Amino acid sequence: MHAYLITAKPSRWLRAVRRVRACTARMAAGLLMVLVAVLVLVCRIPRPVINWIATGAANLELWLSIRLNLPPLGSLSGLALARAFLAEFRTAWQGGARTETTE
Repeated sequence: MHAYLITAKPSRWLRAVRRVRACTARMAAGLLMVLVAVLVLVCRIPRPVINWIATGAANLELWLSIRLNLPPLGSLSGLALARAFLAEFRTAWQGGARTETTE
């Protein structure tokens, strides 16, 4: 007499539950990927639009300053900010690194 391994085959109910579980996991992963894709698009689309609007505004300001024979206000404020940053950077650079030594 030969020894046989007796195994129980899964019922139709168990096979259906496994199929539903696998499909649910795949659908959840697909939904997560779609949500991440939407989030990436929401983060990436505004940048070129904002750059385009800012360039147009700068060109309009330059055109108006030439027409009205006035200095452009954007460049004046930018120049003041750059000078303040440069002055602060120079004072910090000339101060040197401050290290405390305890002896």
